Amino acid sequence: MDWTLEVVILPVGDIDRAVAFYRDQVGFALDHDVTNEHMHIVQLTPKGSGCSIVLGDLPAHREMKPGSMRGLQLCVADAEAARSELVARGVAAGEITRLDERDGSTFFSFSDPDGNTWTVQELKVRGEKPLIPHEARIGSGT
Repeated sequence: MDWTLEVVILPVGDIDRAVAFYRDQVGFALDHDVTNEHMHIVQLTPKGSGCSIVLGDLPAHREMKPGSMRGLQLCVADAEAARSELVARGVAAGEITRLDERDGSTFFSFSDPDGNTWTVQELKVRGEKPLIPHEARIGSGT
């Protein structure tokens, strides 16, 4: 039996500000944005990922302090290109660190407006063999 991690609840202080950051600056796809008299829930997914982040005001969200998530990790095929893209969109990304020459040994980091921290790991193999093949992706197929 497969067990897949598909959603991470991310505690934020201002849902609309967080949506603008993750959608417009980081480049996550906005999957859902639902508001009614009981809740405001937003789901965003990084391109090529099978796991999304969910922002909202349900009890599980309110139990966590905004900005308390540390070390969430994203993987990219090219750390320099990814960092340049984020910086061009106004994200304050840390410098690239190369621990050694092996694939998976290059990293940089950034934080969201609430202080939740992200590490970005370069895995060149993801460019050749993505976890979710392009033809299996929902939507545009890219």
